[in-house]
Amino acid sequence: MKEINVAVIGSGSTYCPELVDGFIKARGSLKLKKISFMDIDERKRNIVGSLCVRMLKKAGIDCEILLTDDLDEALKGADFVVTQIRVGKLPARHLDETIPLKYDLIGQETTGIGGFFKALRTIPVMKNICDRITVLCPDAWLINFTNPSGIISEFVQNHTKVKNIGLCNVPINMLDDTREISGEDSEITYIGLNHLSWITSVKKNGVDLLSEMIKTGFSPKVMENIKDDGFSLETLAAIKAIPSSYLQYYYCRNAKLEHLKSGEKSRAQVCMEIEEQLLEMYSDENLVEKPALLDKRGGHKYSLAAVSLIDAIANDKQNVHVVNIKNNGTLSFMEDDDVVEIAAVVGKDGAKPVPVEETDNRHIIGLMRIVKEYEKYAVKAAMSGSDTDALNALLVHPLVGDWEKALNCFNEMKEAHKKYLPQFFKDEQV
Repeated sequence: MKEINVAVIGSGSTYCPELVDGFIKARGSLKLKKISFMDIDERKRNIVGSLCVRMLKKAGIDCEILLTDDLDEALKGADFVVTQIRVGKLPARHLDETIPLKYDLIGQETTGIGGFFKALRTIPVMKNICDRITVLCPDAWLINFTNPSGIISEFVQNHTKVKNIGLCNVPINMLDDTREISGEDSEITYIGLNHLSWITSVKKNGVDLLSEMIKTGFSPKVMENIKDDGFSLETLAAIKAIPSSYLQYYYCRNAKLEHLKSGEKSRAQVCMEIEEQLLEMYSDENLVEKPALLDKRGGHKYSLAAVSLIDAIANDKQNVHVVNIKNNGTLSFMEDDDVVEIAAVVGKDGAKPVPVEETDNRHIIGLMRIVKEYEKYAVKAAMSGSDTDALNALLVHPLVGDWEKALNCFNEMKEAHKKYLPQFFKDEQV
């Protein structure tokens, strides 16, 4: 049994008990020697952390536990660092979701201009975390859940020396839902970028099942944080693949925009209400397990994805996970250093991509290429603080693209998030 030290950065997240539940369930192969819960929000750190401590004690897991607001203290000696941070917290997300609506642009946590600003706020903070990992625990693996996960992984893997694998719970849910129809022994090909992904092949005993699944209108269950507008049979027949629910923002953009504009509350406001309910529950000293309400936050199977990945690395399991890693020739139409979301064999040396059958789906190829260019511009803008880089990113993005809308919305959002975007206001700091 492998002993590990884990640092959870952003442990005030109400998702944290889900992660701890995963470690409890994996105690047959992973032994927690130390777990550090780090968060700058004292109230949430203490409430959520106290529940996590009670869960571990109830499960009989005897490990060193640290609750701290000190990043360095949390990182010292870590074998694995799990990042789940939200710079600006949910009020910043509310701005991401509502300001774009004034300009008839989709406001969403990870997609479009909302996700873009989340990336701009987050990358400098992630850089600091990576810098400290390099000094304090250079052999540690950074398992990132922070959104937008694909862009964060693009930054970490191409601009730092930290060993990193990006993770999301969308793939594991899509694959499990597909196997409910096709069978556990079916062979499934999943390709894409984070929150821009498709199942492109489903085979059993060499027989193609995808075509029939498309004809019946099959699609995986929609994540809790997305209103289900569905995909028409004509859409599925045209793209010849099963898209993730986040593709609704691309294929059903007008319906999505109208839904967002007509909603009484933003998703961030709904999450604030759920979060407060959860924190009230977590404050009950008799609660020793994660409540069912937690699933309403949209993090279904988050712990399974995270802990099984850590288990695979720690115990050199050499099993397959869908993760965000460098392409390295796996998809011939993408660059080697493009971070993509694909299946990989995971062991002590990290994730090695599983070979993928050549695809001639020009729709997927085209959309992946253009969104990857946007992601690279987003990383560049977050690092440079250049309005030009930022606007180029927005002009490339399929959900923005209009100069006047991009410029006006960007300027308003930049000012609204000024506190978290010092790189764009360097002249004022002189």
